[in-house]
Amino acid sequence: MSPERFARINELLDQRQPDLTLCLESVHKNHNLSALIRTADAVGIPEVHAVWYDRRERIRKGTAMGSQKWVQVHHYDNLKEAVDRLKGEGKQVVVTNLSAQAVDFRSLDYTKPTAIIMGQERHGVTDEAIALADHEVVIPMVGMAESLNVSVAAAIVLYEAQRQRVDAGMYQQSRLAASERNRVLFEGGHPIFARICKRKNMAYPQLDEQGQILADDDWWQAIRASR
Repeated sequence: MSPERFARINELLDQRQPDLTLCLESVHKNHNLSALIRTADAVGIPEVHAVWYDRRERIRKGTAMGSQKWVQVHHYDNLKEAVDRLKGEGKQVVVTNLSAQAVDFRSLDYTKPTAIIMGQERHGVTDEAIALADHEVVIPMVGMAESLNVSVAAAIVLYEAQRQRVDAGMYQQSRLAASERNRVLFEGGHPIFARICKRKNMAYPQLDEQGQILADDDWWQAIRASR
């Protein structure tokens, strides 16, 4: 890995927001999935959670999502498992929903650890998602359309979250765990060795300040034996 690439990736990782995430409830259209992952990356989200009610969709769409280099995707067969994990991490769970209880999405405090549930393209979020959420929000609209495309709606909410977090100085301090930083740097800078490690179930070694691999002879021998 070149020193310039190593510095660039580190600069981006310094701005990652590990306590902000999306939870996608059966979102299945390829263009929406791609747009959602790209938007998550653009605002510094390192992880996204995807719930699949159809196992065939999980296999077909989940594989493509998991290939995204900079955003890690966690997959679930049911929503409660995903929400339990998110709440266990201390995140408030927000859902977009047009209801009497919903508040303007801009009125929420997104500097708190937050997970935003986005629903399936045709039917939106389920009743279960609404029941499990801590907050319901709505994006005000004055046109004839009743709803926005899921990827557009997610982008609007996420950029409000980014605005609040920038104002609070949360993008000016490194908040990513060291282990996650090393994982991303290794996979981004040494993709061939990363693939070998995954295939052989080997731990990633540490990197030095220039992004070069720090590993003992045993690790290198194991790598050579597996090629």
